[in-house]
Amino acid sequence: MTPHPFTITEDTTLEEIVTSMETNGVKRLPVMRGDKLVGIVSRANLLQAVASLAREIPDPTADDDHIRRRVIDVLEKNDWCPMGLGVVVRDGIVHLSGVITEERSRQAAIVGAENVTGVKKVHDHLCWVEPMSGMYLESPEDVAMAKAG
Repeated sequence: MTPHPFTITEDTTLEEIVTSMETNGVKRLPVMRGDKLVGIVSRANLLQAVASLAREIPDPTADDDHIRRRVIDVLEKNDWCPMGLGVVVRDGIVHLSGVITEERSRQAAIVGAENVTGVKKVHDHLCWVEPMSGMYLESPEDVAMAKAG
Protein backbone atom coordinates (compact mmCIF):
# COMPACT_ATOMS: atom_id res chain seq x y z
CA MET A 1 0.00 0.00 0.00
CA THR A 2 1.04 3.59 -0.58
CA PRO A 3 2.10 5.20 2.73
CA HIS A 4 0.61 8.62 1.80
CA PRO A 5 -2.10 8.03 -0.80
CA PHE A 6 -3.83 10.78 -2.74
CA THR A 7 -7.32 11.14 -1.26
CA ILE A 8 -10.54 13.02 -1.87
CA THR A 9 -13.46 14.06 0.30
CA GLU A 10 -17.16 13.27 -0.13
CA ASP A 11 -17.83 16.68 -1.68
CA THR A 12 -15.04 16.51 -4.29
CA THR A 13 -16.47 17.31 -7.73
CA LEU A 14 -16.37 14.86 -10.61
CA GLU A 15 -14.01 17.16 -12.49
CA GLU A 16 -11.62 17.33 -9.52
CA ILE A 17 -11.66 13.53 -9.18
CA VAL A 18 -10.79 13.05 -12.86
CA THR A 19 -8.04 15.68 -12.68
CA SER A 20 -6.58 14.08 -9.56
CA MET A 21 -6.56 10.61 -11.15
CA GLU A 22 -4.93 11.90 -14.33
CA THR A 23 -2.38 14.13 -12.57
CA ASN A 24 -1.34 11.49 -10.06
CA GLY A 25 -1.59 8.47 -12.38
CA VAL A 26 -3.92 6.52 -10.09
CA LYS A 27 -6.94 4.33 -10.83
CA ARG A 28 -8.61 4.61 -7.43
CA LEU A 29 -8.94 7.35 -4.84
CA PRO A 30 -9.82 6.80 -1.19
CA VAL A 31 -12.73 8.95 -0.01
CA MET A 32 -12.16 10.48 3.43
CA ARG A 33 -14.43 12.07 6.01
CA GLY A 34 -11.95 13.74 8.30
CA ASP A 35 -9.48 10.98 9.27
CA LYS A 36 -11.92 8.17 8.46
CA LEU A 37 -12.00 6.19 5.20
CA VAL A 38 -15.63 6.10 3.95
CA GLY A 39 -15.19 4.74 0.43
CA ILE A 40 -13.12 4.41 -2.71
CA VAL A 41 -13.81 5.94 -6.13
CA SER A 42 -12.55 3.93 -9.10
CA ARG A 43 -12.36 4.60 -12.82
CA ALA A 44 -15.33 2.24 -13.23
CA ASN A 45 -17.33 4.50 -10.89
CA LEU A 46 -16.42 7.48 -13.09
CA LEU A 47 -17.56 5.65 -16.23
CA GLN A 48 -20.87 4.83 -14.52
CA ALA A 49 -21.31 8.49 -13.55
CA VAL A 50 -20.54 9.69 -17.09
CA ALA A 51 -22.93 7.10 -18.59
CA SER A 52 -25.63 8.25 -16.19
CA LEU A 53 -25.10 11.87 -17.19
CA ALA A 54 -25.15 10.94 -20.88
CA ARG A 55 -28.56 9.29 -20.48
CA GLU A 56 -29.95 12.56 -19.12
CA ILE A 57 -28.88 14.56 -22.18
CA PRO A 58 -31.70 14.68 -24.72
CA ASP A 59 -31.07 13.11 -28.11
CA PRO A 60 -30.68 16.01 -30.58
CA THR A 61 -32.30 13.89 -33.29
CA ALA A 62 -35.30 12.98 -31.14
CA ASP A 63 -37.51 15.70 -32.61
CA ASP A 64 -40.80 14.57 -34.12
CA ASP A 65 -39.59 14.60 -37.74
CA HIS A 66 -36.58 12.41 -36.95
CA ILE A 67 -38.69 10.03 -34.86
CA ARG A 68 -41.26 9.74 -37.67
CA ARG A 69 -38.57 8.93 -40.23
CA ARG A 70 -36.99 6.29 -37.97
CA VAL A 71 -40.37 4.64 -37.24
CA ILE A 72 -41.13 4.47 -40.97
CA ASP A 73 -37.66 3.06 -41.72
CA VAL A 74 -38.04 0.37 -39.04
CA LEU A 75 -41.52 -0.71 -40.10
CA GLU A 76 -41.18 -0.54 -43.89
CA LYS A 77 -38.34 -3.06 -44.04
CA ASN A 78 -40.64 -5.84 -42.78
CA ASP A 79 -43.11 -7.92 -44.78
CA TRP A 80 -45.72 -7.38 -42.04
CA CYS A 81 -45.58 -3.59 -42.44
CA PRO A 82 -49.11 -2.14 -42.61
CA MET A 83 -50.28 -1.26 -46.12
CA GLY A 84 -50.69 2.48 -46.60
CA LEU A 85 -48.61 3.06 -43.47
CA GLY A 86 -49.26 6.43 -41.88
CA VAL A 87 -47.08 7.77 -39.06
CA VAL A 88 -47.83 10.99 -37.23
CA VAL A 89 -45.62 12.11 -34.34
CA ARG A 90 -46.42 14.89 -31.86
CA ASP A 91 -44.15 15.46 -28.85
CA GLY A 92 -42.71 11.95 -29.18
CA ILE A 93 -46.15 10.33 -29.24
CA VAL A 94 -46.61 8.16 -32.34
CA HIS A 95 -49.93 7.50 -34.09
CA LEU A 96 -49.84 4.52 -36.46
CA SER A 97 -52.42 4.08 -39.19
CA GLY A 98 -52.78 1.77 -42.15
CA VAL A 99 -54.23 -1.61 -43.03
CA ILE A 100 -53.17 -4.97 -41.63
CA THR A 101 -54.38 -8.40 -42.69
CA GLU A 102 -53.11 -10.31 -39.65
CA GLU A 103 -53.53 -9.35 -36.00
CA ARG A 104 -49.94 -10.26 -35.21
CA SER A 105 -48.86 -7.47 -37.58
CA ARG A 106 -50.54 -4.99 -35.23
CA GLN A 107 -48.41 -6.00 -32.26
CA ALA A 108 -45.26 -6.18 -34.38
CA ALA A 109 -45.82 -2.64 -35.67
CA ILE A 110 -46.51 -1.29 -32.18
CA VAL A 111 -43.43 -2.95 -30.69
CA GLY A 112 -41.30 -1.82 -33.63
CA ALA A 113 -42.39 1.79 -33.12
CA GLU A 114 -42.00 1.61 -29.32
CA ASN A 115 -38.36 0.57 -29.72
CA VAL A 116 -37.42 3.67 -31.73
CA THR A 117 -35.36 6.17 -29.74
CA GLY A 118 -37.40 9.15 -28.62
CA VAL A 119 -40.81 7.44 -28.79
CA LYS A 120 -42.78 8.06 -25.60
CA LYS A 121 -46.01 6.27 -26.49
CA VAL A 122 -47.64 4.58 -29.50
CA HIS A 123 -51.31 4.91 -30.41
CA ASP A 124 -52.78 2.17 -32.59
CA HIS A 125 -55.11 3.30 -35.38
CA LEU A 126 -54.41 0.26 -37.59
CA CYS A 127 -57.42 -1.18 -39.37
CA TRP A 128 -57.65 -4.96 -39.77
CA VAL A 129 -59.08 -6.17 -43.07
CA GLU A 130 -59.95 -9.81 -43.69
CA PRO A 131 -58.58 -10.46 -47.20
CA MET A 132 -61.24 -12.93 -48.39
CA SER A 133 -64.44 -11.17 -47.32
CA GLY A 134 -63.22 -7.60 -47.12
CA MET A 135 -64.63 -7.33 -43.60
CA TYR A 136 -62.76 -4.78 -41.53
CA LEU A 137 -62.35 -3.92 -37.87
CA GLU A 138 -61.05 -0.69 -36.42
CA SER A 139 -58.23 -0.84 -33.90
CA PRO A 140 -59.20 -1.83 -30.34
CA GLU A 141 -57.90 1.57 -29.19
CA ASP A 142 -60.14 3.46 -31.64
CA VAL A 143 -63.15 1.33 -30.67
CA ALA A 144 -62.53 2.06 -26.99
CA MET A 145 -62.16 5.79 -27.69
CA ALA A 146 -65.44 5.84 -29.65
CA LYS A 147 -67.26 4.13 -26.76
CA ALA A 148 -65.72 6.54 -24.22
CA GLY A 149 -66.52 9.61 -26.34
